[in-house]
Amino acid sequence: MTPPTALLDIDGTLVDSNYQHALAWYRAFRLHGITVPVWRCHRAIGMGADQLVSHLAGEGFEREHGATVRLEEHALYAQLIGEVQAFEGARGLIEDLKTLGAKIIVVSSAKPEDTQHYLDLLDARDLVDGWTDSGSVAATKPEPDLVEAALELAGGRPALMVGDSTWDCKSAKAAKVKTLAVLTGGFGADELRKAGAVGVYESIGELRERLSETPFAT
Repeated sequence: MTPPTALLDIDGTLVDSNYQHALAWYRAFRLHGITVPVWRCHRAIGMGADQLVSHLAGEGFEREHGATVRLEEHALYAQLIGEVQAFEGARGLIEDLKTLGAKIIVVSSAKPEDTQHYLDLLDARDLVDGWTDSGSVAATKPEPDLVEAALELAGGRPALMVGDSTWDCKSAKAAKVKTLAVLTGGFGADELRKAGAVGVYESIGELRERLSETPFAT
């Protein structure tokens, strides 16, 4: 039988970037005279930037400063992106899934140029069958639009998400897709399961070791 399409999140799942993003958002908000604690910024990582500003700072701030603070966060993150590294085994997971015969779509809500940077960092352009980014849809995670766009790229085949945040799980669940989650984004196992994850793994390495237990290998 053909395995489900693998819908792979990048930030916090394949690359170690969540905390750099949290710092960039913290600093961007500070430029506007408000302090959103770093821990709160972290708790919103995985949510698309179009959703994150109002979530953390309110609708009024979004209306007045949303577009500007998103540009500022992106510029601040650009100063940190050189620190971002792929998680151990990230490219290996993609190779494992290809060996099993799975189609692979990267489901990212990152800026298009960041997504391209990550694909190069992972040396994965020739391995994946397509990708999404924040330019692909009008609304990003936790809305289901990115997952639905990825499903279209996959040709409507059954799919399984691999992510790290509650926002990944909620986005996939809204699109009627199940999620396998890793703990590398800093979210707890219980909250990932509550958000809809059907399996939680400590790392990409553990997921690879137990891949035979997942629907990808059945």
